[in-house]
Amino acid sequence: MKRADRRAIQRIVAERIEKLFQMAEANAEEHPDRARRYVELARKLSMKNKVPIPRKWKRRFCKKCGAFWIPGRNLVVRVKPRPQPHVEYICLECGARYRFPYLREKLKAREEGK
Repeated sequence: MKRADRRAIQRIVAERIEKLFQMAEANAEEHPDRARRYVELARKLSMKNKVPIPRKWKRRFCKKCGAFWIPGRNLVVRVKPRPQPHVEYICLECGARYRFPYLREKLKAREEGK
């Protein structure tokens, strides 16, 4: 396959992944099973075509059960300041825990404010 063809395919796949996550977000409240299916399809496309899922969507679903998260409904978000500052996501569907550091983001925000 030519390089130009591969790039065109990756661009199309990235658009499709974006659309699937938008549809999952729109259906998450009333049809959680449908939203879960959209997440599953987007992940399969991403893995098959080696296209990364954008960061804004990567932290919006559970990697264990595939649930599209709605904070307060099927997700608990906690900020843990010590010993290493991080944000903790707890999926209420399967109980999986995810930790994301926030010290770098905090330091970056301080530097931009100066």
